[in-house]
Amino acid sequence: MKLFPLSLQPIRDSRVKRRSFSKLRFITVFLILISFAIGEALMLANHYHSDTIPPQLINAFVFYWAIAAGGYSLFETVYIRWKYEKPMNQMSVATKQVAEGNFSIKLKPRHSEEHLDYLDVMFLDFNTMVEELSSTEMLKQDFISNISHEIKTPLAVIQSYITLMQSDTISAEQRKEYADTIYHATEQLTTLVTNILRLSKLENQSICPVAQPYDVCRQLSDCVMSFADKLEEKQIDFSAEIEDRVFVIADESLIEIVWNNLLQNAIKYTEQGGQINLSQRSDYDSVTVQIADNGCGMDSATVKHIFEKFYQGDTAHAKEGYGLGLALTAKIIALSDGKIQVTSAPGKGSVFTVQLHRQA
Repeated sequence: MKLFPLSLQPIRDSRVKRRSFSKLRFITVFLILISFAIGEALMLANHYHSDTIPPQLINAFVFYWAIAAGGYSLFETVYIRWKYEKPMNQMSVATKQVAEGNFSIKLKPRHSEEHLDYLDVMFLDFNTMVEELSSTEMLKQDFISNISHEIKTPLAVIQSYITLMQSDTISAEQRKEYADTIYHATEQLTTLVTNILRLSKLENQSICPVAQPYDVCRQLSDCVMSFADKLEEKQIDFSAEIEDRVFVIADESLIEIVWNNLLQNAIKYTEQGGQINLSQRSDYDSVTVQIADNGCGMDSATVKHIFEKFYQGDTAHAKEGYGLGLALTAKIIALSDGKIQVTSAPGKGSVFTVQLHRQA
């Protein structure tokens, strides 16, 4: 993970309620300064009219305000310790525990919701951060578990069928069938490893997109043709509305991955005999592509996390997938300075919308 410098500026959080204690401290300091001014005036008066102001009065006045200033300083020390030092120590201990892998930590705000201060808001944001980290860590652990299983399965298939192919008793048809099975298993492994490497390189910025004008209409048509066999196999009613020629400014090879992933997802989650519609339109400065299907759809919780790494909305693993395709897609779109959105509902299908910059 690469760290980038952040420009931190003071912000006003709407959750924070202004507390009256800051005004009280201002008034107290103001009174102390006024008292010292009066004391100075009295000493000057005593210097010029020593017969009118007793020295005992001036000494008592100075002593009184010295006690007041000392008491205020003590109060400020205790207040700062309670207000800032203690909660920051709590934050430090909690941060250390999170760094050690404990994601069950929660910091309780010291004030009610109606009287939150900035430290309370910091605690609430810390709790939100820990929840997100916990969710990501669980997804990562699930991914590692799932990916181990997914890797073992094709490897076991390859090993078994290679063993069968070594037999002299199998026919030529069986040998070809076994070879096709092995080829399919290696395709699965290749797709998995390729997506992992691509996503890793994009996140580490090892791949720098080279944005150049190219015809996105031709690219969309080529991508659709590459899925012709799968569309025919599932008897999917596919329709496309694409302009003749429109140029976008992006990395052609990376955007091709986007269309392939979105089309593959649409085919995967569309039932036999379903429908998929691809539409493309353009305006003065952008090109919008929509891929809609009438498949199983997703609920709002799945839509919220659909572009995250390691996330698989199909928890029953009824469909193929490793939770990387859409994460890779979103990363490419972000690096291309584009936008991607999804609308979906269970049983009503999904619509993925991609927007890219058009060549002027």
